Amino acid sequence: MLKKQTVWLLTMLSLVVVLSVYYVTAPKNMNDSPAFTANKKTEKTTDQPSVAVEEAKKPSASGETGDDLFTALRMKIEDERSRLRDELNAIVASANATAEEKSEALDKIEKLQALSEKEATLETLIKSKGGYEDVLVRADDNQVRVTIKAKQSSAKSANEVIHMVKKEIPDAEYVTVEFQPAG
Repeated sequence: MLKKQTVWLLTMLSLVVVLSVYYVTAPKNMNDSPAFTANKKTEKTTDQPSVAVEEAKKPSASGETGDDLFTALRMKIEDERSRLRDELNAIVASANATAEEKSEALDKIEKLQALSEKEATLETLIKSKGGYEDVLVRADDNQVRVTIKAKQSSAKSANEVIHMVKKEIPDAEYVTVEFQPAG
């Protein structure tokens, strides 16, 4: 019985060491892709401090298709959140961290999970109500960026999306809706 536990412990420690080395040596901006080329139209409404509607004219300069770009952005967001979760979990597991630091880390983990769930809910809701091909929602602090792959775009549909976002994430001060032409 003792040997099985020792093997298991050594395996887990090895895995932690390998992942730590990878995390330290991995490039910081691994999935950075050029931003969308876009024409910006700013539209003010009474209940939003700042609303921008953008329409992408062509895929990124690297030649990625819309599907590849959405997938790459999703992977980048997930990688960043995984790293943050790992850092927070390390704080919680640390023997040197105070109870207050551990509590703050747990709160941040819960907020991160809730934010991910809200983004997924919004993506599904916007996609189903608008009939769009694909939707990507990215929320950071008080800013929410929505990228929609659609055949056509309008200020009215952007406004509807903004209201859906405000309903789901009420503390979002800045909501940006970007339409990418469907290929």
